[in-house]
Amino acid sequence: MQQEIKKARVMVVDDHPIVRQGVMLLINREADMQACCEAEDIEQALAANRACPNDIAIVDMSLASSSGLELIRRLLLEFPELSILMLSMHDELIYAEPALRAGAKGYLMKQAATDSLLIAIRQILRGDLYVSDRLRTKMIKRMVGGSKNDLPVNQLSSSELEVLHLIGMGMGTSEIAEKLSRSVKTVESHKANIKKKLGLESASQLSMYAINLVSSQVV
Repeated sequence: MQQEIKKARVMVVDDHPIVRQGVMLLINREADMQACCEAEDIEQALAANRACPNDIAIVDMSLASSSGLELIRRLLLEFPELSILMLSMHDELIYAEPALRAGAKGYLMKQAATDSLLIAIRQILRGDLYVSDRLRTKMIKRMVGGSKNDLPVNQLSSSELEVLHLIGMGMGTSEIAEKLSRSVKTVESHKANIKKKLGLESASQLSMYAINLVSSQVV
């Protein structure tokens, strides 16, 4: 009698239904994994995993009126054993390391081949981290002192990058403070630090920089 394969349970969090359905369809073709639930924002993701605990969550960087970095923190605060893979359109050279620092076990760009997603999921479920060869090379060079942060935005802390990302999504200071559960004063301090680190002189320059970053990843 053939032993039944235990399937890994996967949650997909993305604010685009077509993306969620496509990822779930790909996963459900595999014998060793099953897409059990989907969500489009933080609250739905938390509720879904409470109702049906998963082994791994695939999350996007940009969610409706929120940030994937905040979702990672919220998920791991309540479900510390949950593995998380960030699947995003945003440049891994900018967003991958903050995602990993927040607790993600891997980062994959949506432009990658579909086979890469399955490889990433299995690698993370085995207990390993997943990053692309391109990003791994960059990280190794930095470790051995052969490369420094070549993009100004890499100077930002994870919190500063999160604020910058939300500015690029069109959110104001009060809205960002509410979404991140931080004070307006803290957000204003982050914005001042961002402008200083990026060499920006005004709020309008900061807004334009953030919009360009989010919409086209041009830094």
